[in-house]
Formats: sequence, C-alpha cells, structure tokens
Amino acid sequence: MDHHPPSSQSRIDFAQTSVRRIRAGEIEAATQTERVAEETPIALEYNGISHATMLASPADLEDFALGFSLTEGIIGRASDVRGIDVVARPDGMIVQIEISSACEVRLKERRRAMAGRTGCGLCGVETLPEVLRPVQPVADTAPISIASVLHAMRSLRAHQPLHDLTGATHVAAWADSEGQIRLAREDVGRHNALDKLIGALSRNDVSSSHGMVLVSSRASFEMVQKCASAGIGVLAAVSAPTALAIRVAHNANVALLGFVRNADATLYTHAERIQN
Repeated sequence: MDHHPPSSQSRIDFAQTSVRRIRAGEIEAATQTERVAEETPIALEYNGISHATMLASPADLEDFALGFSLTEGIIGRASDVRGIDVVARPDGMIVQIEISSACEVRLKERRRAMAGRTGCGLCGVETLPEVLRPVQPVADTAPISIASVLHAMRSLRAHQPLHDLTGATHVAAWADSEGQIRLAREDVGRHNALDKLIGALSRNDVSSSHGMVLVSSRASFEMVQKCASAGIGVLAAVSAPTALAIRVAHNANVALLGFVRNADATLYTHAERIQN
C-alpha cells in the first residue's frame, strides 16, 4: 500500500491500494488502484502530560487539538492555548499542546478525580457525570430560515474532497445565516470532524452564534454538547438524532434537525430558531 505523506493541515490524506472488484457476483481478473482514507493514532499531550489517544484523519490537527480542548472543557477560550506542535512518529502522531497554568491545574484535578472513581465503562475512561456534563444553554439569536438550512445541506457534498476520493469520511461544516458554507473539516470520525471545525472557527475568529453546523452523519448527544459548548444554536444532520441527543438539545437551547435531505427535514427541538 502506498501512503500519501501526512500533513498537519492538508485536507487530503489517503493511501493507495490494489483491489479486485466484484461485478455481478464475479471477481474481475484485473487489479485496480483505489484510494482509501488514512486512520492514524493521534496522541494529545497537555504540557508534556499524555491525556488521550484518538483514531483520526491526520489532517487539520491544530484545529482538532483546539476544538477538542474547547469542547472537552480543558480550556475556556482559545487564548488559553500557548502553542501547538505536531510531531510525526512511525506509529502515529503526537500533538503537543501548551496550555495556561490555570488550565493545567484544572486538568490535573480532573484526572485525579477520574482515577479515584469506578469507571462506568463508557469510552473506558470517563464516569457518567463527566460524560453527561451540563452545558450552558446557547443564547437566543435571530432565527434562521429553513431555506438557508436546506441550501447549506445541498451544498455540503461539494465540501468533501477526501470523501470523494475514498468514500470513508464524514464532514462537519459551518454555514452562515444565509446558508453559505464558510468552513468545513473532514475526518474518518464524525466527532473528530466536528472538533476540527470548532477549532477552525476559533482559530479564524468566526462568531459561532449567527449560523449553523451541518454534519454528514447522525446526531449524537456528544455532537449537541460540542455545539452548545461553542455557542452554536443550530445543528442539522443528514441522518437521525438519538433520543438522548434530543433531550440534550432541548436543555441546551439548540435547534436540532435530522433527515435534512433535498427539500425535507425533521425539526426536533426549538422550532423558534427556524422560520419559514
């Protein structure tokens, strides 16, 4: 298998492999070359202390580090990060994040609390109160038209170059209130794509309160939490939400839409945020 050289900010990360296609139940004799998405262990270190290792696409890792830090509550604002370095290793990549002293103290206290409790088994590391952590409800803003939501979702496909090559990635995109997509990030993991997008919004100093997030997947409660923590009041998914995602969206004042396809959608929460 030939690997495309990874780059921390490249939007295209894939490998090439030889395949034999099956057509009408028969294996073709000739081999063909196909592109497949890379999936790489990404270790996150805060002030030299290992915190988590994720499997992700090895692109936009500075955005990923910042977005993950914000949505996980490790930092309170982008300025709490003093620097980000990406180090490539033969078996993966290490993202070294330097955070403020106050954030480091909170992170160490959190890690000590986690170590002293019985794990719930969800993700293997976090307890139930930490997984279902409360989020500040998103402030009310002017409603967004359903026409803008539908227009943005129809445009989403054009912002998936890695998916076009591999068919194996998700995208999270930010669109303004007029339905114009301004930023998009792809990853093999839908949560990673959203973290990368939120990090990119922060790095580009984009106000997240007057627009919407679109995802090419179902909507989990974690995705609602991440949007709410970034002050995003509208989340539109191409597939279904879970019941827990709906409950979290209701409490967080987030308008949650699912099955957004063509001219149709289902609005699950906070209909006042969406208008005809």
